[in-house]
Amino acid sequence: MHELLKKAALVTVAAITAAAALTGCTSEPKTVTIATHDSFVISAQQIKEFKKQTGLTIKVVHLGDAGALTNKLVLTQATPVADAFFGIDNTFSNAALEGNVVVDDSSGLTPIDFGDVCFNYDRYYFEAHQLTAPADFTELVKPEYQNLTVIENPASSSTGLAFLATTVAQFGTGYQTYWRQFKTNGVKIDASWEDAYYVDFSGSSGKGAYPIVLSYSTSPADEVRDDGQSQTASMNSKCFRQTEYAGVLANAKNPGNAKKLVEYLRSSSFQKSIAESMYMYPSALYPKGVPASWAKFGTSATTTIGDKLNFATGRQSWIETFIKVFG
Repeated sequence: MHELLKKAALVTVAAITAAAALTGCTSEPKTVTIATHDSFVISAQQIKEFKKQTGLTIKVVHLGDAGALTNKLVLTQATPVADAFFGIDNTFSNAALEGNVVVDDSSGLTPIDFGDVCFNYDRYYFEAHQLTAPADFTELVKPEYQNLTVIENPASSSTGLAFLATTVAQFGTGYQTYWRQFKTNGVKIDASWEDAYYVDFSGSSGKGAYPIVLSYSTSPADEVRDDGQSQTASMNSKCFRQTEYAGVLANAKNPGNAKKLVEYLRSSSFQKSIAESMYMYPSALYPKGVPASWAKFGTSATTTIGDKLNFATGRQSWIETFIKVFG
């Protein structure tokens, strides 16, 4: 046993010495792990660039939607599954702070991108059925839109929680009445944005049965067809402005290098890729750094609502009410 310990100690010393020789100032591991939601994209070229700049390799761990990501990081706060995170947004940031997920306080939440959560609709469907598209979400409870809408569950999805917030801001205590009307009108609830948009929405790759989906103002830019027109359009009124953050995880094994990765996500090199890879607006570059085509298909919301609500005091009760209404 003593001989094994001695050998292990020698290996450890050798590893530390080698790392010190490479960096001159650190003995942290050369791989930095980032926990993200499923929509996070970083290219092989960017990973190579980061390694060239820092000597570090990036490992990405996808943990579901933003809600699932936040819940997982809260549950593993003492022994985190990564060094850094990306994808906690302003609907879940309070839960992350209360769960001591970030390295210190709100200053540990670095804005990386933002997007406007708006309803999208399938233009082809509405043209084929000679149906006028709704102007905003308040019209979705009308009989002519029965069984046409799919949204995300606010208990597990940041987009779903964003929409829940808009209804609270719009209707006050009457938001419960709106949800009951929405249920009666046949709204479908999915666990995640990916399920709603890519499976159940008729206007995207899944070609599902629902021509209205809770998504983003930028989503139509991803649905441009061979004729140069988008199959979908966004209802850009009364949307929710969502900001996504990155940061160093509390109790991370590799905090110094995690900070370098967060800084890279704010760099021009990464920021200029956000629009086309994740269909969000880059926080550090906007209004620059977005494709010219977005002037037609990816414009930001004309009005936003709900993002100034106090999620710290309201989030849990809103979700509990949603569950009571929908079961």
